[in-house]
Amino acid sequence: MKHRTDGQSSPLTVADSHLQTSRRLIESQQHSLQHRGAPGESGQSLRNYKRGPRSKPEEVEVGQDKSPKSVPLGKRDVPKQASHIMASNTKKITVGYALTSKKTKSFIQPKLEVIARNKGIVFVPIDRNRPLEEQGPFDVILHKITGKEWRQQLEEFKRRHPDVIVLDPPDAIQHVRNRQSMLQKVAELNLKDCGALGQVGIPRQLVVTGDPSAIPDVVAKAGLRLPLVAKPLVADGTAKSHAMSLAFDEFCLTELDPPLVLQEFVNHGGLLFKVYIVGDSVKVVRRFSLPDVHEPVGNGVIPFPRVSNAAASADGADLDPEVSELPPRKLLESLARELRRKLGLRLFNLDIIREGGTGNHYYVIDINYFPGYGKMPDYEYIFTDFLLSLAQRKEEKVNAGIQGSKAQLLDGFKDK
Repeated sequence: MKHRTDGQSSPLTVADSHLQTSRRLIESQQHSLQHRGAPGESGQSLRNYKRGPRSKPEEVEVGQDKSPKSVPLGKRDVPKQASHIMASNTKKITVGYALTSKKTKSFIQPKLEVIARNKGIVFVPIDRNRPLEEQGPFDVILHKITGKEWRQQLEEFKRRHPDVIVLDPPDAIQHVRNRQSMLQKVAELNLKDCGALGQVGIPRQLVVTGDPSAIPDVVAKAGLRLPLVAKPLVADGTAKSHAMSLAFDEFCLTELDPPLVLQEFVNHGGLLFKVYIVGDSVKVVRRFSLPDVHEPVGNGVIPFPRVSNAAASADGADLDPEVSELPPRKLLESLARELRRKLGLRLFNLDIIREGGTGNHYYVIDINYFPGYGKMPDYEYIFTDFLLSLAQRKEEKVNAGIQGSKAQLLDGFKDK
């Protein structure tokens, strides 16, 4: 039973009989696979913050139910035609993956492989020491590898094999490798149909690339208020790109190491919402974040590895129902849909906070391509259903092309 941070109980729902059957199959087959545990994450405690009782984060999925009252726990977001694909698609779906060893360990779990195999999906590792053209054939290529050589290989492979689905296109991924450009896409959104549900924006921010000694003057001219969250400008998934810090006074700004993005810190009750997007599926997980800062808590720069881990490791979150209430489902769905369109991505997540005392003013503070889906409940079901939906759309497109060709032939005979 999952624990709700707002003190109210929520029912645990099972999506359907297929989910139960799949889980029984997993239990019977999983022992034959070697277990590979997801890598742990280490968080660095913050100093000088008031400690409070810790609650267990709640994991909630945004599904198809349009009821505004609550979001059922544990419910799978299954594409409408997924069951049809499993019943009718006899062709094996081959997914080639090019991931770092850490990402492979956390994502390609035994449970995922079992569920995928039961649905006709096979995951095949791509050997980066061999030309991509010599490998395959692939129906889908799943990747999170950086480097000019890999990008050129992938683009050339896609040119030669246009029917292969690449998740996601390298050009689209570039949008979220720069923290300035990634959030600019959010600032450009106009969610007209969600005005009554809440406002979505980004914190005031500034990009610093020059001499660290000039940062205090640049910040003062821009009118940014302290404290500031300092983030590396480049977000490439490395440990360095997650090395963030909180700067409390103007004098310590000279200790920072550009290029950076400096964001105004927004009090948000010590809680953020991680919104995972897998195609059309949207799933929300509550995570502990940095505690509110109502007065100076010291001087200098306090480093922390990730916003969503810092306060959790310090055991410093004291949440109330107003803080823990989820953002409206319709707002999240509209936000995810518009960002999918603007970014051209199908696999990413958002870190969202709600400004304390406003009720419905939300900020997107970070966007990550191909995030740690291994931490998302039921990711194995959601991801494999997503792959099935891609296969179905591809099949429908091919069939539509065949029907169109037949129609043209018939028209040609009639003309004769």
